Parts: sequence; C-alpha cells; structure tokens
Amino acid sequence: MKAVHVISLTLLSVLTAGAQLIKFGKCPKPDVQANFDATRYIGKWYEIQKLPTTFQKGQCGTATYTPTSPGVIGVLNRELLDDGSVFSIVGSAKVKDPAEPAKLEVSFYETSPPGPYWVLSTDYEGHTLVYSCTQFGPFSAELSWILSREPTLSKETMEQLHSILSSVGVNVDKMVPTNQDETYCRAMDQ
Repeated sequence: MKAVHVISLTLLSVLTAGAQLIKFGKCPKPDVQANFDATRYIGKWYEIQKLPTTFQKGQCGTATYTPTSPGVIGVLNRELLDDGSVFSIVGSAKVKDPAEPAKLEVSFYETSPPGPYWVLSTDYEGHTLVYSCTQFGPFSAELSWILSREPTLSKETMEQLHSILSSVGVNVDKMVPTNQDETYCRAMDQ
C-alpha cells in the first residue's frame, strides 16, 4: 500500500510540473460536437482563453489547422513570448475513432504520446471550445482552450462556452485570457 502512495505522490509531483489543473478523480466524459466536420475546422484560430499550462507562456496565441491526409490535420501553434520572439510548434491531430470525429488525438513530438483534443463546441466560423483530460492513476489533468476566428469573442458566446465547461466540472474561474491586442501582437506577423 505504501508503494502505491509513493508512486501516486511522485506522479502528482510530475503532473503538477506539466499542467496546473490537476484534480483528484476521473476525467469526465463530456459530449463533443455532433457531426464534426474537420474540413470546416481548417484555418486559423485565435486563442481567447485557456486553462493555464506550463508549456504555453506567451500571448497572441494562434492555432492554424491544415489538411494533410484523410483523418489527419496538420497543427501549427504560435505565440509571442515576453522577450519578443515567436515560438512555434508543429504537430498533427488524428481522428481516433471515425464514429467520433470530434475526438482527436494531437501530438507534437514523434516520441511523445498523443494527447486528447476534444472539440466540445464549434460553429466553424466564429468559435471553438476544446477540452482535454488525461488520467494518471487517481488524478486527472485538464486543459481547455476557447478559440475564435477573430482576435475577440462576444461576451454572450464566452458565457455559453463557460457554461459548457462548467457542466463538465471545469472551474471557469481558472481560465486566463490571452492578449490579442493588434498593436502588441503585430510582432507575430514579422
């Protein structure tokens, strides 16, 4: 029994270093976008809010999705770091089960295991709500992003998306805004 306790505490320490929203308990199983159409999802999205992570430190975050092959989407994430440099990372998102196309697995390194990328809600033209939860023994690590086709999103839409997250147990008070100020983010285009 002590070994399980030590392993759980060690795992919790490792997880805390990689994501800030670690909870005791199982990952929820939220409903995802019905009839998800990856071809309509393709294009550039601006990050509006996210649950905090240790692997995203910048502002002006964008995600650009491109078709690469059937069931696979190319991913390019970019952000402006505090020192004025632009950080980019390239990956891919694959549909795990064709019967649930809104449940993708995303990976950024060939050697790292893919992580869940579940589209909970999207209208394809204005907003998307992404959720991810990974189970580690008795703990779960949650990530979530609210993205928009424009650098802003209406208060009403934000409230709707927060309501969806709240319904699956996400503490939306932990969401942090991403600076998308046009003047500040101009360095991303240079």
